[in-house]
Amino acid sequence: MRLLIAEDDPVLADGLTHSLREAGYAVDHVGDGAAADAALAVTPFDLLILDLGMPRMSGLDVLRRLRARKSAVPVLILTAQGSVEDRVRGLDLGADDYLAKPFVLSELEARVRALTRRAGHAGQQWVEHGALSFDTAGRVARLAGRPLELSAREVQLLEILLARAGRMVSKEQIVERMCEWDEAMTENAVEVYVSRLRKKLEPGGVHIRTLRGLGYCLAPANGG
Repeated sequence: MRLLIAEDDPVLADGLTHSLREAGYAVDHVGDGAAADAALAVTPFDLLILDLGMPRMSGLDVLRRLRARKSAVPVLILTAQGSVEDRVRGLDLGADDYLAKPFVLSELEARVRALTRRAGHAGQQWVEHGALSFDTAGRVARLAGRPLELSAREVQLLEILLARAGRMVSKEQIVERMCEWDEAMTENAVEVYVSRLRKKLEPGGVHIRTLRGLGYCLAPANGG
């Protein structure tokens, strides 16, 4: 999953970025509201972590413009301690959750897991697909009841395919969901990740179909 952090404090932003990348997310960062608004207008993110007190455009204005574009991306707002009015306004404008500064990193990570789980799999913690089980909170998989060893990239790819199980996902969509701005991922690299994941899933009867010239599809669990 791909996250955007909109935060003007570079120390806090670096800490959040490092922590969330370690947890297996693709993370981009912007330091002002105008940059956040521009990024959200052109890039599909799975979650926005939004500081309300940013230069060039306030977080509330970023949120207002985001929802005006009919975007349903989950938003976790960060607010100064005690700023109840801003929190209320943020929630009224369409934010999904808030966290007051200073906060404990583990709590932010838990809220990120909850919001991405709710958005991607309708509130389910465990997603079942044939012999495959995926824990959307812990981001771990089991195949036929046994732990499945996956790299961070393979977990990201599995999440993308599970979210659209039975439907085609193009290589371009996979790159957009997995790749950060400062990374260079080619469509050939996507083919490598798909091949590796396919080999790990097929012993359990879970198949990734290649739709030539189009993309990939996680085959229906019933084999149809």
